[in-house]
Amino acid sequence: MPDFLATAVEIARAAGALLLPYYDRRIRVEYKGDVDIVTEADRASERLITERLRTRFPDHGILAEEGGGRESDSPYRWYIDPLDGTTNFAHGFPFFCVSMGLEKSGEPLIGVVYDPLRDELFTAEKGTGAMLNNRRIRVSGVAALSEALVATGFPTRKRHKSANIHFYHQLTMRTHGVRRAGSAALDMCYVGCGRLDAFWEFNLNPWDVAAATLIVKEAGGRVTDMRGAAHSVSSDTVLASNGLIHPDMLQVFAEVFQGRYATPLPQL
Repeated sequence: MPDFLATAVEIARAAGALLLPYYDRRIRVEYKGDVDIVTEADRASERLITERLRTRFPDHGILAEEGGGRESDSPYRWYIDPLDGTTNFAHGFPFFCVSMGLEKSGEPLIGVVYDPLRDELFTAEKGTGAMLNNRRIRVSGVAALSEALVATGFPTRKRHKSANIHFYHQLTMRTHGVRRAGSAALDMCYVGCGRLDAFWEFNLNPWDVAAATLIVKEAGGRVTDMRGAAHSVSSDTVLASNGLIHPDMLQVFAEVFQGRYATPLPQL
């Protein structure tokens, strides 16, 4: 059996090292849509990752954010985000990462998320636990929603149509605080290591969540969609938590989905 985890770690570290000189130069930005952006760093990182995966595992499928992947009949498929947090990266805000997840026949096998600025490597292998720089990590023990620090994200496109502001308001009023840092993969890893107690978001892509979902679960956390159903890479919402506050988070979400607000929205 090939050492998938070791290979992914090697490639993620190489991609992270490649990104840093681009970050220091504050490189040119291109727009993919209304406000979705891509940089030459995204493309260079994805090219490095996909070329090395093809060399090492020529029959594996690859789904990558910038379109550099390939379809395959193999039961193995990689989910690649070569630069999660591109907007942060382009503005010089220090919160971005490389994310690599591998599944076999739809079952997650490994997850690797690398933050090159902090040299923090989050890894997980199914059934063996989750690690940060080779040290075991666990989700937090916070059991009260009022004491929890949670995080979310907002779409870069059509934000005016996002319903998440309603959920954001309710959780802001009921938790110790809500953070919006701009990298879903890192946010979820922070749940895995106990820096955050939960993270939720709408309409993420498979490459955003594939690696980090396994890391949260192997760290003892829970991942569902925002209605409490089983989560997969194709789910349109995600809730990752320490497990202890999961029922309370779902209760808040259920109220908002039903148009009920325990804390009234402020009037202008």
